[in-house]
Amino acid sequence: MDKALFQKEILTLRDKMFRLAKSILQNKEAAEDTVQEISLKLWEKRAELDKVENIQAFTLRSVRNHCLDIIKTHKYFEELTPESEYEDQTPHLQTEQRDMVERIKKMIDFLPELQRTIIRLRDVEGLEFAEIAVITGQSENAIRVNLSRGRQTIREKILNEQRKTDKTIWKEQMN
Repeated sequence: MDKALFQKEILTLRDKMFRLAKSILQNKEAAEDTVQEISLKLWEKRAELDKVENIQAFTLRSVRNHCLDIIKTHKYFEELTPESEYEDQTPHLQTEQRDMVERIKKMIDFLPELQRTIIRLRDVEGLEFAEIAVITGQSENAIRVNLSRGRQTIREKILNEQRKTDKTIWKEQMN
């Protein structure tokens, strides 16, 4: 793989690599370091990359594995800070949406690692099931099952929160 092809195939994935690394590591600096390290490793192995069928899946799988190695060795791991922007809405709506996004992120963080990764790859990165299967090493059917279970768990947690809120409001109104 020459420099121009490397830039076209690998460097165009840097944003996706960063988002995946950040979602796993929950730390911006660690995610940036990961992208840099993986990019460097891929550059060093560029002659072998011509044999790879799906370069995006291979690259994102490399990022995922590197992040899991970091977590296992406890090099990095900090709380994710909200960075969502909602500029075109009222302050009240912006606050509600930020709160909901943060609650959902926290719910996702408590999912099993595989479900967490699959939800992020599918719902955030928009990858196809076949690509996710290559990245995770799972079958497409297992991807669908884990995605469904993860989403169902999040829905149930949101509904439980809503029920608790409704119950509290109802009790306050009755007093």
